[in-house]
Amino acid sequence: MKAESAAQAKLLDLQELDTRLQRLDHRVRHLPEAAEASRLKERMEQLDSDLITARTKVSDTERQQRKAESDVDQVRTRAERNTTRLESGQITNAKELQSLQSEIASLGRRQAELEEIVLEVMERAEELNAEVARLASEHAQAVAEHAEAVTVRDAAAAEIQRERARATEDRKGLAKEIPADLLAFYEKLRDQYDGVAAALLRHGRCGGCKLALSTVELNEVKAAPSDQIVRCENCRRILVRSEESGLNGRSGQ
Repeated sequence: MKAESAAQAKLLDLQELDTRLQRLDHRVRHLPEAAEASRLKERMEQLDSDLITARTKVSDTERQQRKAESDVDQVRTRAERNTTRLESGQITNAKELQSLQSEIASLGRRQAELEEIVLEVMERAEELNAEVARLASEHAQAVAEHAEAVTVRDAAAAEIQRERARATEDRKGLAKEIPADLLAFYEKLRDQYDGVAAALLRHGRCGGCKLALSTVELNEVKAAPSDQIVRCENCRRILVRSEESGLNGRSGQ
């Protein structure tokens, strides 16, 4: 393939723009602001889950407390009713009196046990409510921090997109100045070689693979006409020649 030296030189400018676009795309995919927003989102969601769990425990504990208090009331009511019967003087049978007194004593012990349970449940509910308050505060803070991180992330991404839009427009304009067949060849090589199709030959070294050309390879490049497309024997990218290539006296000029 042949192309004027000026057209070949423009490939370097095009390659620079394409490399810049690749880097911008990489930056968008690996924004530290995005990673921070994701981290804060995970923390916010974890706190939300912990808060739901804690509130469920509070609800369960409050239900246990109501049940225990209801049990206390039932035992107390029964004990008061039995005490009233005992003090009424209506029961004269000694065995029945003894049984009633025994039941009242048993109910007293049961009431004490239940009241102890109520106190334990109340203490647990108090601890759980404190935990809910702590988690709710942390969750609210995490929500605010995540919202701020999203704003920062979006601003960073928007700036990159603006820079990308400018580079894309510059590329469109430059691509129009390059012969269609050369541009098509360049694009084909870009697909094959990780987005880098053209490199400057500088001081006998390929700017694509960074390897120095052998003496034989340099002599072949020297012998090639200036409008001939030459490629690196190592990485097969287009080698663009310039005054820096170290090819003084090459033929075809």
